[in-house]
Amino acid sequence: MPDHPTLASLAADLETGRTTARKLVEECLARIADPAGEGARTFIHVDRDAALVAADAMDHLRKANAAPSPYAGIPVSIKDLFDIKGQVTRAGSRALEDSAPAEADAPVVARLRRAGFVVIGRTNMTEFAYSGIGINPHYGTPKSVFDRSVGHVPGGSSSGAAVSIADRMAYGALGTDTGGSCRIPAAYNGIVGYKPTQARVPLDGGVPLSSSLDSFGPLARSVACCAVLDAVLADETVQPLQPRSVKGMRLAVPTTIALDDLDDEVAKTFERALTTLSRQGALIERIEVPEFHDVMAMNSKGGFAAAESFAWHRYLLTSKGDVYDPRVRVRILRGESISAADYIDILGARRSFIARAEKRIAPYDALVLPTTANTPPKIADLADDQAFAVENLRSLRNCTLINMLDGCAISLPAHREGEVPVGLMLAASGGSDRRIFELAAGMEGVIRV
Repeated sequence: MPDHPTLASLAADLETGRTTARKLVEECLARIADPAGEGARTFIHVDRDAALVAADAMDHLRKANAAPSPYAGIPVSIKDLFDIKGQVTRAGSRALEDSAPAEADAPVVARLRRAGFVVIGRTNMTEFAYSGIGINPHYGTPKSVFDRSVGHVPGGSSSGAAVSIADRMAYGALGTDTGGSCRIPAAYNGIVGYKPTQARVPLDGGVPLSSSLDSFGPLARSVACCAVLDAVLADETVQPLQPRSVKGMRLAVPTTIALDDLDDEVAKTFERALTTLSRQGALIERIEVPEFHDVMAMNSKGGFAAAESFAWHRYLLTSKGDVYDPRVRVRILRGESISAADYIDILGARRSFIARAEKRIAPYDALVLPTTANTPPKIADLADDQAFAVENLRSLRNCTLINMLDGCAISLPAHREGEVPVGLMLAASGGSDRRIFELAAGMEGVIRV
């Protein structure tokens, strides 16, 4: 679609000379700088000069038939959680402002650069990645693309990453996903977000939230775009994506937890998508997944995120705790009361959960479920801490099930033009990444008709 260029269409335009890397970067910079737009809240830092230099370099290399990849010169945004050589990694916080600049790019950033992508800037995020809502009291909160005159949350924690794609301030975005932080903002902004199998992408060079659950993944305009970026991040060969036919897909809808307490718009859009897929020949079965109840038990005291984030933050909290977002600080501090025995219990419970849940879902190509239980809440409605806590849990709930499974998952926009954004999630056990991309590519053009 001309209004929503993909990585493939941009690569073709670059190859044929219909555009240049310089032009692409300048256009993105202009959108970021537009005072009527969300650029000032979407980006914590814009690397204007370096991006233009890199764009010119890619144009020269392409003229010499030496471009490092077909995507060389395409602008991408980087979540503020990642190290970029010579820059301070703030993780959306004021507590790290006086940290030393990074001495090297994070491996995922280096891989994007090696493929010729142009880093245009660092995107805003929930402080220390600790919420699915996307509100940041330090750097402002970019608005979701939905009904901007009212102002809805962008989803978190990769809030700026999603808005940078939705508003064409970048054409690919690097995010993280510990409990939905790529998929939730993708759902709230009508784009695609991917959580890879954790072991495929190195976690070095990123500020951790939970070493057990963190995954680094892409956000972009299409399934194929995310597949390209995912391959680059995993240091795999970029291969053409072959969409699977919807006819014959074996899909399971988990009725346990995942369909509870859905907003009316979410329930309506999800059921409409299922009906469409069924008419196209997908074999859809509603199944109970009682193992999902284990996730609530494992997280009852704060789970891996609280325990592992407290271990990382405990000294910083002592010296800089007063500048943390109070909503983030209180969640991290839950980890202080988790004992070593509690933590070992969670490790054992998760191993058992993964083994049993994988056995239950093995007969199916994928699980299909709403990405979030809610549509993007109004920013003004979350001033109250209790309201924030309720909506945060509703945003995270379904995605967290897959992180605890150590699985892979993608969020696709399922709403129609003019409707409130709703995401449909496809998920499977770890190691099923290629299958998820093929399934998602097959249904991407179907579920919104």
